[in-house]
Amino acid sequence: MYQTDPPRPAKETLPTMYDLPSEYPEDSGLPDEFHLFQPQLLRETFCPPNYPAEEVFVATDLNLYYDIRHTLWYKRPDWFAAVGVSRLYEQQNLRLSYVIWQEGVAPFVVVELLSPGTEKEDLGQTLREINQPPTKWEVYERILRVPYYIVFDRYTDKLQAFQLVADSYSELNLSIPRVWMPGLELGLGLWQGSYQGIERLWLRWYDASGNWLTTPLERESQRGNRLAAQLRELGVNPDEL
Repeated sequence: MYQTDPPRPAKETLPTMYDLPSEYPEDSGLPDEFHLFQPQLLRETFCPPNYPAEEVFVATDLNLYYDIRHTLWYKRPDWFAAVGVSRLYEQQNLRLSYVIWQEGVAPFVVVELLSPGTEKEDLGQTLREINQPPTKWEVYERILRVPYYIVFDRYTDKLQAFQLVADSYSELNLSIPRVWMPGLELGLGLWQGSYQGIERLWLRWYDASGNWLTTPLERESQRGNRLAAQLRELGVNPDEL
């Protein structure tokens, strides 16, 4: 491509999400049920009070392109959230992928759900091979500089949290399995309860008062319970309506 005067900005000359593949046939197969339900619970309870809904973007298994020099390199986090960015791509379209040189905003938090085959890479225990893309850890820590990196092992129910301090990740000492993130005015922790009919420990967001944020279904149930209570106070049995 010839040089223009003045030079055109990178956002105009580099590939956009429409140019980059959203998936590759050689990628691993579909996720298991936990990898479907857990990100869904994170999405349903992620409501940072200091950002309007239209400036919050969350994604599950979405290609995250991060290097303008290698535009086909990407990572695919189990779940991530970016704030201060339009909910829709250029305020009009659902995203096919998240292209950092187009968006201009890196994720604020990334969550990886450990699997036996990905554990070492997720925890930064693998070395980068020559002429190969950087590892997940290197991308999140050194390239995107994601402030919070969360790793959860559902087989052992172990939660690990890493916060970016200066130029590297520092593991947080979790005396209780909760991580408060001041920049979001939200915390992420382990909640024992039933979701999608499954009773177990789940990752879930909580507010400044330590209350677990509710899902849309839970809010609907709570409204129904309040209405039933009001009817009973009026002498009406809601079960007979």
